[in-house]
Amino acid sequence: MRTKTHRKLMAAGVIVATTALALTGCAKAGGSAGTSGGELVMWTHNAGNKAELGAVQKIVSDFNKSQSTYKVKVQAFPQDSYNQSVTAAAASKKLPCIMDIDGPNVPNWAWAGYLQPLTGLDSTLSKFLPSTVGKYNGKTYSYGYYDVVLAMISRKSTLDAAGIRIPTLDKPWTKTEFDDALAKLKASGKFQYPADFMTGSTGEWWPYAYSPFLQSAGGDLINRSDYKSADGALNGPAALDWAHWFQGLVSNGYIAKKSGAASDQDFMNGKTGILYDGSWAADEMSKKFGSDVVLLPSVDLGKGPKIGGASWQWGVSKTCGNTAGAMAYMKFAAADKYVAQVAKAAGTIPATAAAAAQVPGYGPGEVNAKLRDFSQKQAVVRPVTPGYPFIATTFTKAAQDIINGGDPKSILDQAVKDIDANQKSNNYFK
Repeated sequence: MRTKTHRKLMAAGVIVATTALALTGCAKAGGSAGTSGGELVMWTHNAGNKAELGAVQKIVSDFNKSQSTYKVKVQAFPQDSYNQSVTAAAASKKLPCIMDIDGPNVPNWAWAGYLQPLTGLDSTLSKFLPSTVGKYNGKTYSYGYYDVVLAMISRKSTLDAAGIRIPTLDKPWTKTEFDDALAKLKASGKFQYPADFMTGSTGEWWPYAYSPFLQSAGGDLINRSDYKSADGALNGPAALDWAHWFQGLVSNGYIAKKSGAASDQDFMNGKTGILYDGSWAADEMSKKFGSDVVLLPSVDLGKGPKIGGASWQWGVSKTCGNTAGAMAYMKFAAADKYVAQVAKAAGTIPATAAAAAQVPGYGPGEVNAKLRDFSQKQAVVRPVTPGYPFIATTFTKAAQDIINGGDPKSILDQAVKDIDANQKSNNYFK
C-alpha cells in the first residue's frame, strides 16, 4: 500500500543524509563514476514500488529511443538497502550519474559533494511546485515529479452530526475551533479517539508531520535567516504554545500517545473521527466513502495552516563522468507528460499544472484538485541546511518527550542547545 511505503521511505531518507556527514571527505574527493562510454547509470529506491518504477523505466526507454548518443541504465534498489548503497558508493567514489533523493536531504547531499547543480532547466522548473525543486545556496540541484501533502481527513456526515463547521482553504479551523471539534467528537462517545495523528509512525514522519504545527503557531525548527541557531524559534513563546497544545492533544484524550499500526483502517472502521494523513490516502478514502469523505486543510494555530513540503526528487551526481548526457536526460525527463505519468503511478500530486490536467481526479472541481491547492499555498519545506538530518532527529526526540508528558520548556531548551552545538561544530556548513 502506498501509505506504508511512503512512510518508510521518508524515514529512510534521513539515515542517508546523516551518514553523509561522515562521508563528506570521500564524496568531495571527486572522480568519475556512473558511466561507461555512452552509458549512464541511474539509481532509484523504487524496487519495492512496481508502479512508480515502471513509470520511470518508461521515461528511460523513451529517452534511449529518442537519440543514439546516450543510454541510461536503471538500477533499482529495495527501499531498505538504498541508504547503504548510496553511502557505500559515496565512500568509494562510485556514485551513479543520476539518482533519486529524498527532498529534505538535497542541501546535505549538495554540501557533501554528492550532487552538482542542474543547468538549462530554469524555465521548465519555474512551472513546478516550489516544494518539488531542490535548492541550496541559490542553485538548483534536483526536481521531483510530485509532492505529497498532509490533510485532515473526515466524513461530512461525522462533522455534521457533531455540529462541526467544515473548514475550507480560505477559512480553515482556528485553534479554538479545532479543539472544540475534538471535544465534541469525544463527547459523542462514538470514537475510540476523536482524531488519529499517526503518532505510532517513526523516523522522518515526526518532523514532516508535526513541525508544520510548530510553524503554524509562529515557531520553527531553526532561524531561517542564517541557519545558525534555533534559539527563539524552537524555544520561544510561540514554540511553547505549540508544545503545550501538542501535549494537550494527548492529555485531553483527543489522540493516542502512540497510535495503532493501521491508522487508515481505524478511521475507515469508525474508530476515529478525523485522520491526519497524507494525500496518498485520498483515493482509498474516496473509494470507501464516496462524496461523504472530506479532505480538509490543516488547523491554523495563529500564522495560517502549514504542511510539510518536498518528496523524492532526481539529481545528477558530482562524480558523474558524463555530465552532458545526464543533463540531457534530466531535461528530457522533465516534460509534463512524464510528470503526469509518474505522479499517476505513485498516487501523488503532479508537480505541474499541465501534468495535473492529465491525471484523473485533479481536474477543476475534482476531489484531488484541492490537495494540489494545499501544496501550492501551505507547503513549507524543511530547513534548507545540511544540518537538517540532525535537526530532524533532535526535533523527533523532543516532540516524543513532550507528548509523553515531559516539561516543554526544558525539553525545547535542550533541543536548541543540541542543534546550535551541531551547527557550530560544523562551522555552520560553510
